[in-house]
Amino acid sequence: MKQSIYGLTFDQLTDWILEHGEKKFRAKQVWDWLYQKRVTEFSQMKNVNQSLIDLLDEHFTLGTLAEEIKQESQDGTIKFLFKLEDGNVIETVLMRFNYGLSVCVTTQVGCNIGCSFCASGILSKSRDLTSGEIVEQIMQVQHHLDRQGKDERVSHIVVMGIGEPFDNYDHLMDFLRVVNDQKGLSIGARHITVSTSGIAPKMYDFADEGIQVNLALSIHAPNNDLRSKIMKINKAYPLEKLMPAIDYYLEKTNRRITFEYILLKDVNDHKEEAEQLANLLKDKRHLSYVNLIPYNPVADHPYDRSEKEAILTFYQTLMDRGIKCGVRTEHGTDIDAACGQLRSKQIEKEKARKKKKLQNS
Repeated sequence: MKQSIYGLTFDQLTDWILEHGEKKFRAKQVWDWLYQKRVTEFSQMKNVNQSLIDLLDEHFTLGTLAEEIKQESQDGTIKFLFKLEDGNVIETVLMRFNYGLSVCVTTQVGCNIGCSFCASGILSKSRDLTSGEIVEQIMQVQHHLDRQGKDERVSHIVVMGIGEPFDNYDHLMDFLRVVNDQKGLSIGARHITVSTSGIAPKMYDFADEGIQVNLALSIHAPNNDLRSKIMKINKAYPLEKLMPAIDYYLEKTNRRITFEYILLKDVNDHKEEAEQLANLLKDKRHLSYVNLIPYNPVADHPYDRSEKEAILTFYQTLMDRGIKCGVRTEHGTDIDAACGQLRSKQIEKEKARKKKKLQNS
């Protein structure tokens, strides 16, 4: 199986080209065709010599993702279901904001973190995505925009799709270097956010990278007992391990961190939890922002969306305690909006189809 050329950083591409006897300047030409002109075939690289085109064609591919389903919401949100070369499927979402177009990418096939409220964890992780498969999600969305002919481009990225990004750390970092490269897509580091459920050791590593990519932490509960009930990862990295990692990140980068908090009716949405969260963050509130997330109910999950009054009380309690916060604007509520929902539905449909076929044979 050929490797996705989108998985190479500019430096890696340059090294590969030199190792194969081609001139160094060819790397810039190829990179330009990939990310500025955005060709879909190596043969379209008009000023690249034929010998290099043949080499690229022999070793790499420009297409490891095939569009299976595209759901479009009335608010402009588009959810893509892509099939990978091994038959697995992943989700990618395009969202429209007043500040630009943001894409939410997936980093793993399935997820092992096991958050009890999340559709992504219905099917456990089967493998990591390569950096090329993650980059290609951005390219697929950008190609879709190019075909619309409106001169629109992806301006923001959130790494918040299926999977835990820090559980696929090396591929994540190569992905970030590719999309941030000024010679290519040039998506600003401050326009990119990586979300983690709290793999503490990798938070130290991420702080040491020296990049300006934003970090979001899925905290979802202000104490260990409650967090362990809804997030299995808290048993491995409880708040006693997680908060020092956050402190290190803040001290090292001096960059604001976003705390994601999904509101589950009568579970973690009481004023008491809001007070506990304010206490947890009080010594770092100058570099903290809490993103309150209304829950998208998932079939066979025992949770409901918090009442509007509970959401408002939670929000106001944090604000009164000096913790900056907001309630996330919802996108795609008329399609399979929750992360992992479309994928799990499609897999169940495919299982049912195969079962019926077996019964009829």
